Amino acid sequence: MAIIKCSECGKDVSDKAKSCPNCGAPINENTANSKAIVVTAPKSRSLAVLLALFLGGLGIHKFYLNSPGWGFIYLIFCWTFIPAILGLIEALNYLFMSDKTFQQRYAK
Repeated sequence: MAIIKCSECGKDVSDKAKSCPNCGAPINENTANSKAIVVTAPKSRSLAVLLALFLGGLGIHKFYLNSPGWGFIYLIFCWTFIPAILGLIEALNYLFMSDKTFQQRYAK
């Protein structure tokens, strides 16, 4: 048993109900059996470039782009300045990447 929204009034209704108890609108089987669609917000390429440039040594851009494992590795090795160099290279990579490619890779 699941709770769905009434298509007429928007109130919560059981998927087993024949009609909405609030407005009386019939609950059809398509509404009850519909799958949820997950929509993710697009990532900002310019923000990723700025984070990689200024905070790349700490791996903040990796956390923003949903790679927390790499973010922790960057944090662990931040004292070597290797992550800062990699952050600069990644900032340039993000800068010259097309928006379509960037969204396909990072906005999952």
